[in-house]
Amino acid sequence: MFSKPTMSAAVSELERYDLLAPAGINRGSVGRTSVTYGLGQKAGFVIGVDCGTTHINAVARGLDGATLATAELPLIDKSADERFLLIEDVVARLFSEFEARSAPLRAIAIALPNIISASLERLSGRETLIPVLERLRAAYGAPALLENNVNCAALAEYHEGSAKQYSFTIYMQIGVKTGMGIVLDGRLFRGFKGGAGEIGHLPFPWSEHERPKWQQVETYMGSAALLERAAGRWSENEGAPPKSASELFARTHQSATARAIVEQHARDIGNLAAACVSVLDPQLIVLGGGVGQNPQLLPGVRSVVNELCWPVEVVNGQLSNQATVLGAVRLAIDFAMARLLGEEGKTAFLYPTALTADQLGN
Repeated sequence: MFSKPTMSAAVSELERYDLLAPAGINRGSVGRTSVTYGLGQKAGFVIGVDCGTTHINAVARGLDGATLATAELPLIDKSADERFLLIEDVVARLFSEFEARSAPLRAIAIALPNIISASLERLSGRETLIPVLERLRAAYGAPALLENNVNCAALAEYHEGSAKQYSFTIYMQIGVKTGMGIVLDGRLFRGFKGGAGEIGHLPFPWSEHERPKWQQVETYMGSAALLERAAGRWSENEGAPPKSASELFARTHQSATARAIVEQHARDIGNLAAACVSVLDPQLIVLGGGVGQNPQLLPGVRSVVNELCWPVEVVNGQLSNQATVLGAVRLAIDFAMARLLGEEGKTAFLYPTALTADQLGN
């Protein structure tokens, strides 16, 4: 226990170096008012990167959560190796947007649409990615963290979106690809090798006449297959079939075919959600992704879940296409704060500590 003069002197010193800053004033019903403090700008900042298949989004935030800069780079027909090399360009662009050198960079968290494990044995392009991570560390002096993109989106919805009031939630991404993130009391559940939540790998279909195929759930539930089914059922008197999922949903107001296809897709998502509920028993399901975030799906998904297992609240995500990058930032802040406080970070996959370039062939 420190005396008030000692604490006041310590706080004043930290404030003088911009490591602490006043955050507000507490006024109780009795007694004196008190000043609350948060982290100052020179306590440092972090960077979150969403390295997807169609874009790279990046955000720099102070440890107090204030956004310092953002950058976005659209991608068209880029291989994994090409995408990984562009991460350095996006990070450099962030640094050009603000006076980054006045405060230390504490961590860079990168979200990828892949299973992330300590050895990255299933990551296409890892021979390119590992040297990129090493160059980032050499250039900026900060550790690099890797995480699955859906896990990051789940974490963001837990802290800033639809799941803020819940302790155990699952986030289901339904879009170009299919995945699930599991968050329990603010911590991601990754499984033994980092593959927890890979619902796109579930055996499908189950039939006396068909054998399950590799990633068939992801293929069937993906937006490309959804549009193919729509084109196959579309009648000529309704014009050309929709070319995107957003167009399909928009045309449900005029097209009976579009309504039927969307209703069936809601039932399919409900079947998948019911399987997840039966295994995990969450408090809440958050639907996200380019398709899953559409409110038109909710009634059908809720109905199937209630029919096949037991009532669970199902909602749309609030963070849309920013969920993944915001989750990466949250991951980096949690890691940096834990390090500053001398605690063990929550992030399981820290690179190149977990794996260096000369270990790739092992």
